[in-house]
Amino acid sequence: MTTPPLNLLVDSSANAIPIHAVTGDKFDAWVATQAPRLRAWLTAVSFKADAVNATIVPGDDGAISAVVLGLGRGDDPWVTGNLAKSLPKGSYALASVAGAAPDFPTWAALAWALGGYSFSRYKSEPVPQRAALVWPAGCDRAYVERAVSAATLTRDLINTPAADMLPDALEQAARDLAEFHGATFKVITGDALLAQNYPMIHAVGRASSVAPRLIDFNWGAAAAPKVTLVGKGVCFDTGGLDLKTASGMALMKKDMGGAATVLGLAHMIMAAELPVRLRVLVPAVENAVSGNAFRPGDVLKTRKGITVEIGNTDAEGRLVLGDALTEAISENPALLVDFATLTGACRTALGPDLPGLFVDDDGLAADVLAAAKIANDPLWRLPLYAPYRKMIDSKVADINNAGDSPFAGAITAGLFLKEFVGPNMPWIHIDTYGWNPADRPGRPAGGEALGQRAVFGLIKSRFGR
Repeated sequence: MTTPPLNLLVDSSANAIPIHAVTGDKFDAWVATQAPRLRAWLTAVSFKADAVNATIVPGDDGAISAVVLGLGRGDDPWVTGNLAKSLPKGSYALASVAGAAPDFPTWAALAWALGGYSFSRYKSEPVPQRAALVWPAGCDRAYVERAVSAATLTRDLINTPAADMLPDALEQAARDLAEFHGATFKVITGDALLAQNYPMIHAVGRASSVAPRLIDFNWGAAAAPKVTLVGKGVCFDTGGLDLKTASGMALMKKDMGGAATVLGLAHMIMAAELPVRLRVLVPAVENAVSGNAFRPGDVLKTRKGITVEIGNTDAEGRLVLGDALTEAISENPALLVDFATLTGACRTALGPDLPGLFVDDDGLAADVLAAAKIANDPLWRLPLYAPYRKMIDSKVADINNAGDSPFAGAITAGLFLKEFVGPNMPWIHIDTYGWNPADRPGRPAGGEALGQRAVFGLIKSRFGR
């Protein structure tokens, strides 16, 4: 399906071309110690040690003798993120590093591998061979392997067109992951959702030719602290009867990005063998249009027992999450996290790179933001501002899924979910875009695992050995 990014990190250093990485403030002192030929070349090409700036240094025979990489201020974790694709094929090794932080080798390997990712499932021609990096000394190899594998899984799932990633295919991907790690797996499909009291998942997905389902797997010792992950699995979103425009529908294969992020995160947790009892819940549906589609103005029953008036059929993700979150809290987990590509309002407020973080507990919020900073995986906290709850009041039901106010859409979506979580639950809601609109170092255009490393870091710090 892809060029496996971990194949771009190799063990052998034989014949590897050296890379010299240097920050801007250390550059003059560093270059003064180099051979005259190297100094002359850097002067000739007017090299500056700006972040991501790299130059190939030729040898006497015309072959590459070295690469010099600028690190800028030394605080950009993605400086190696273009090199797998931009350097000529071959193997390279970090030979010297001047001015970077001690954890630079880990981020150099991570960015190199993630930057070499290419989704090629539908390409007739093979992907050009990438440059490989020798595993750097001092790199946290196990972390890099888990993080790259997790992000690759997430990116692959999001990038796959909906025709090949409807609820049945998403179920298979989750089943394969669960079986790989020895997790117990079950799924509730179609009308069985009604029989087992998941009415909103059924209502949103029933118009599709592929039945809706709730994917559910468990892993780890039963006595360990319970961590439950919930991912929005809307495999394609037409908007329902409140139909999206053509441009609004163009990227809706990524509306299962929350589920894809959760599956990648689950892989990280299980691969690291964190001492938790992990549960993963993914309501997987297609929000399609047909004669039995749910309608604006309908009132839906819920697993929790409250009723929901449908103000807009295009606010469907919070509906399927509501039933899944109700089930999640039934076990009183020590931590509950949901990921969802939930609102355009969050993207308007924060842009594509910053997922919105909603947490009632200030201590938990501080912990996850600290983990995000360490993981170079930013989140931005937004408030669950209680006075805005009135914006989703309903005259005919207990709550409206959208309301009629044009304001605070990300907050009211979070408040809607909170109705199903209730008070005093250690709960994190992450409203993510799940997509890179353009190529950047380490982050090719397409599906992306935003917030994944941050939450892994939080779980490891709270529950890890």
